[in-house]
Amino acid sequence: MTLTWIVVTTIAGGVISVAAAAAVAFSARASWVPILVSYAVGALLGAVFLEMLPHAFRMAANVEQIAGTILAGILIFFVLEKLVLWRHCHVEQCEAHDPPHAGHDHGRSGTMIIIGDTIHNFVDGALIAAAFLVSTELGFVTAIAIVAHEVPQEVGDFLILLHSGYTRARALFYNLLSSAAMVIGGVAAYFALQTLQEWLPLLLGLATASMIYVAVADLIPGLHRRPELQATVQQVALIALGVFTIWIVGELAHAVA
Repeated sequence: MTLTWIVVTTIAGGVISVAAAAAVAFSARASWVPILVSYAVGALLGAVFLEMLPHAFRMAANVEQIAGTILAGILIFFVLEKLVLWRHCHVEQCEAHDPPHAGHDHGRSGTMIIIGDTIHNFVDGALIAAAFLVSTELGFVTAIAIVAHEVPQEVGDFLILLHSGYTRARALFYNLLSSAAMVIGGVAAYFALQTLQEWLPLLLGLATASMIYVAVADLIPGLHRRPELQATVQQVALIALGVFTIWIVGELAHAVA
């Protein structure tokens, strides 16, 4: 019965979070996407520094190991982005090597965010399974808290995918595909919880590395292409709104838990 609840809640959690985020992200006009990328930056950085990193550090026996994992993860995602660039172009002068233009960034940040979100969803599934193995009530509370955290982050992911040139249908498909990792993580944790608990902080470190890399290396440079004062104020406000969204959802989820 415990395994059944883990499977049901991870499937429901993934579908609900993606559907709710799609409803918000898809209501935005196409012309808003480059502007709302600022919100995505705030949501990503808020999720990393307010929720994921503190959780990873609390779980880790060695904080330096987590810091090293994040550093290594940033280098790994740098290499992965290079591979994406090489796939687009094999010559030095190529459109894919240029900074992202107004419409999209040739899929670079989208690829990174899908990888990072898949890792994050896997860890979320493992956390849900761990809670259910303690008690059914704790499992449900944990699942609700994780879905509440996922919705604003998934909104940011959708915006990044749209900014990266994905159609709405492709963005929805890849987010749903990524959410399947939550089910895999939950089932894997049920059968091998002790081993997974040791790896959870490292997996969280890799997930945070991908989000930091996307926000800092891919998205923020694009925001600097609009240096005028009005655009800067707008960007700062939306980044702050993204961070605040993650904070308030986290506070509400912790209060419920």
